[in-house]
Amino acid sequence: MDITVNLLGTLLIALIILAIGYVLCHKVAFLSRNSIPEPVVGGLVFSVLSAVAYSVWDIQFDFDMSLKSPLMVMFFTTVGLAASVKLLIKGGPKVVLFLGVATLMLILQNSIGVLMATSADMHPLYGLVIGSVTLSGGHGNGATYAALFGSHYNLQGVLEIAMAAATFGLVLGGMIGGPVTERLLKKHNLKPTAEHIEPDDMVTYDMDDKDIVTPRRMMETLLILAACMLGGAWLHGVVVAAGLVLPSFLMPLLLGVVATNLCELSGKYKISNGCIDLWGTMSLSIFLAMAMMSLRVWELLALAGPMLLIIAVQVMAVMMFAYFITFRVMGKTYDAAIMAGGHCGFAMGATPTAVANMEALVNRHGPSPQAFLVVPLVGAFFIDITNALVIQLFLAFPFVL
Repeated sequence: MDITVNLLGTLLIALIILAIGYVLCHKVAFLSRNSIPEPVVGGLVFSVLSAVAYSVWDIQFDFDMSLKSPLMVMFFTTVGLAASVKLLIKGGPKVVLFLGVATLMLILQNSIGVLMATSADMHPLYGLVIGSVTLSGGHGNGATYAALFGSHYNLQGVLEIAMAAATFGLVLGGMIGGPVTERLLKKHNLKPTAEHIEPDDMVTYDMDDKDIVTPRRMMETLLILAACMLGGAWLHGVVVAAGLVLPSFLMPLLLGVVATNLCELSGKYKISNGCIDLWGTMSLSIFLAMAMMSLRVWELLALAGPMLLIIAVQVMAVMMFAYFITFRVMGKTYDAAIMAGGHCGFAMGATPTAVANMEALVNRHGPSPQAFLVVPLVGAFFIDITNALVIQLFLAFPFVL
């Protein structure tokens, strides 16, 4: 029996899912400690209940997902609007260096995923999903590409795989960062510098930014978002007509990058970072809740074994990469060791996981202001852009499609 839910009902259920996730994340220590997103927690509860309804009473829900795609595009447009070249320059060469290291990790993750998926007689696109799409990209990125791969290549159960891989990645990313850094600190006898130097003007955020969120500023930011989304949709249509398969968010994201940097160069208008954060958080939360509502967990069972094997190899790859590559490239110092631990959370989960790893480490061993500048800056502003470009690079290979 199919139960049809209209747009308002779909939005209401999505908000209830967010409320459930909020309560559980604040009541269950394991969830808060591992930074599991609230929409994912609430969505998993709903997906389990819907699976029970399907298996016991043969009930399936048919939701009106008209808002899902615009919300997804809005979130990625806010990512573009936050990608300030001026901020990247202020972060100094360490930010550029870490971005390069993180991008190399994206390529490695996708190579492992595609190779193992092909070896397991799965479609190579599943390997991308259990690669940088979800592990470095997170739940939002996973849901986005799951929709793209499902519609263009008729992959079955790809959304379920994406949500499961992203969730496993978040948990595991919070578990491996500490051991990797502890081993580095012990082996190289590393300690924080005696003279603790605060980051200077060359490596700090704009402290003079009077970023007050008001209804007028929210509406102004929404106007810019809508313009980037509309212009991006037109450009996406042009590119698709030329024969390229691109996610619908990529052009609005790039227009967001252009818009924010043109505003900074002209000095005529400052886009509110606070408003960008609010619009981005709200759109991503509701989008994820809607994505989780449509999960069909009973379709995941056939691919569960290969997925877990690929994730296990990805975990080992991230640990080895952080230990041997990230640590050395970032300077083989105490700060570099802390960044290696953060990179473990970053490459398997998300920026909050990386920050949680580093907080636990500095609370025990001492401060590392450089690590707390570099890792969040790359994770919050730049990695989504390079990840999209790396994914497009792999999609261009004929053996992937």
